[in-house]
Order: sequence, then structure tokens, then C-alpha cells
Amino acid sequence: MTRWGRGATPWRAAVVTRRSPPRVPGRRHAAPPAVHREAGRAGSPRPALALDGGVLTSVGLLAALGLVMIYSATAPLAMGKAVPPHFVRHLVALALAIAAGAAALRVPLGVWRRLALPLWWACVALLALTLVFGVHVNGARCWLRLGGINLQAAELAKWTGVLAAAVTLARSGPGAPRLRPLIACLGLLALPVFLLLLQPDLGSAAILVALMAVLLFVAGTPLRFFVAPAGAALCGLAAYVALRPYALARWRGFLAPWQTARDEGFQLVQSFVAFGRGGLFGAGLGDGRQKLFYLPEAHTDFILSVVAEELGLAGVLLVLGAFAAFVLAGLRIAARARDPFSLLVAVGMTSLIAVPAAVNAAVVMGLLPTTGFTLPFLSFGSNSLLVCGLAVGVLMRVGAREDAAPPVVRAVGGRPRAVVSR
Repeated sequence: MTRWGRGATPWRAAVVTRRSPPRVPGRRHAAPPAVHREAGRAGSPRPALALDGGVLTSVGLLAALGLVMIYSATAPLAMGKAVPPHFVRHLVALALAIAAGAAALRVPLGVWRRLALPLWWACVALLALTLVFGVHVNGARCWLRLGGINLQAAELAKWTGVLAAAVTLARSGPGAPRLRPLIACLGLLALPVFLLLLQPDLGSAAILVALMAVLLFVAGTPLRFFVAPAGAALCGLAAYVALRPYALARWRGFLAPWQTARDEGFQLVQSFVAFGRGGLFGAGLGDGRQKLFYLPEAHTDFILSVVAEELGLAGVLLVLGAFAAFVLAGLRIAARARDPFSLLVAVGMTSLIAVPAAVNAAVVMGLLPTTGFTLPFLSFGSNSLLVCGLAVGVLMRVGAREDAAPPVVRAVGGRPRAVVSR
């Protein structure tokens, strides 16, 4: 996929002039056809949305496997009950995520473009409210209780941040982004990252930075512009780890897990044991032992370790392959985009699911320190599921728009011209 400003733009259109036939004196001529801006005006039937099969298949496979693994991982926590309560809650959250994705699919991209910045401001307000009225969980004030619902504004911050950044960068048009949109994107990033670090939630802040970097790269920002921000981010990370004892403990457990197997490295070592016990084809569905109070957070952060133990390397490759298929389908949708906003939204929504999945897989395999990220569609977590559903719905809306929309006919300088998308 090429970025605008580096070669051919993916939404560039070919303009084909339709010349009117010569007029003959004394002969009646029909009036020229009406020129519409786009198909589907009022009074005409709304065309059916063409859904992307790659996105549907990969997401359906991950969601179905997630149901099975959540049941297997939480059954030991609900001895004596016919159905684990965590499984019921996950099933309800999945149904709500499907509904949210279906609703997002029906919303035109123009509406999301207009609502992007108001939604971002609303999410910033939720982050600020979380700092004041939030609930402490595992040493961080990350949850906002609204009635009987626990809301994690950090998840919504990623989704609204992608929309707001796409709107800001799309305004600069073709070519490398100008200085003003770049400064605006830094502002869109700085405020929520600052609020997240105060919770403290370093992992969500890092994901926001990664998503913004991906969008800036796709928008055509020269690589030299990333050097200074990357250096500042590394220095800030080092200072944060040095000043936060819990973050320093996680790094010790990551760098020397076997030496700290009874303290900071306990969770990572138990994950290694799960991978080793699973072998090639696993110990069998439901026969895992590490979930029996050995592996902390087995149904959330370390669900992939349960997959590795019970389904083996084959199960892990199935999960990673499904995520890879989703990424390819999302990039294929982005490559067909006809305008900057659609391209950035497609890449951003794909990255919103792919980046946390890659980080979670790296954590359970000992390639990154423990961050507390869930594995999209597989881990237990209502907020993550809802945001993933919204992301998939918007992504499929972009794909349906590019597949189902007929060529646009515009009037340029009073003469009808047909614009045929390539």
C-alpha cells in the first residue's frame, strides 16, 4: 500500500470527458442527463452493503475460539455451577459488541468525520472524571463506575483518537502533512497520554502513541520527523520506570524471570510452563493445569497461554494466523480507499486491533514486559470487546463504501465528466 505523498495516491481517479454529439440544424435534441453527485439519493433504494469476507471470517473465528477458551479458563473458578458466570458475562459482552459493530456499519463515514472531535473531547472528559471518581484496581485508577457499569475510558480513547487523528491528517490533503496538522496530532496525543499516565496506565498510553505513529507514517510524514519524538518517548519511559516501583518490578521480572520466579517473574514463568506443556497439539481442550490457580489472570491477559497449553503450537498458530488474515483484509480495504480520510480510518481501525494483539502475544512469550493488555476477541473484558466491535464495524463500512459505491459523476466547468475510480 502506498502512502500519499510517496508515489501514486491510492484514491487517485481517472477523469474521462464525455463529449456531446454534434448538433444538426432542424433536429430536436434530448436534454443532457442530470448530473448527480453520488448514487443513492432520496427516493432511490439504498444499495446493500458489501461486507468484506476476510474481516468477517477472521473476526468470527477469533470470537468463536474466544468463547470456547473463556469457558475452559473460567470453569475452575465456578465449581458447582452449570455455567461459569464469567462465560455468561463474556457472551453478553460479545452480543453487545456485535450490535455495536452492526450499528457502526450503518453509519456513513461522513457522520463519523463530523463526530470525531466531539467524541474525542467526550473521551478526554471521561479520562479526567476517572482520575477524580475512578475505582482503584490493581493499584491504578482505571475504571469509572456509572451505575452498575464499569467503564474503562482508556479503551474508548484509542478508538476516538484514531478517528480524530484521521480527520486532522486528512485535512492536509495529498502530500506530506503540513506543520499545523502535525502539531494538532501531537495535541490530540498529549492530553489523553498525560491523563493516562496519571492513573497510572503506561500500557494504554504506549498503545495510543503507537497508533498515532502508524497514522503519521501512513499519512506520509518523513521518517526524520520521528527521530526526536522517539528519543523523547524513550527518555520518558526510562524516567517513568525509574520513578514507579511497580513498573521497575515488571522490568525485573521480564529481564530475569527465572531468577525472580517467586516474585516479579512468577506470571511469566507460569506462561512458559504452559507453552512447554502444550507441545505441538496441546494437552487437550479443558485439560490445562496452569489455569488452576498457577497462572494469574489466565482468562484475561494470559488467555493465549491457556490456548498454548490446551491446543498446543497448532492452536497458537491458528490464533496468530487469524490476526494476520484480519490485518491483510484491513490493509486491502485501505488500499482501495478513494480519499485520505477513508485510508487513515481503515489503517487506524486495523491497527487498533492488531497492535494490542501483537503486544499481548509478545508479553506471554516473554518478548515484552507484562503490560496488562487483553487479547482482542479472546480475552475476558467487556470494554475491549465493545471497542473492537466498533472498530470492525467502521472498518467494514469503509470496505463496503469502496466496494458497493458506483462511479461518481460530477460536473466540472459546466461539462459532464465521468470519474471512474481505479
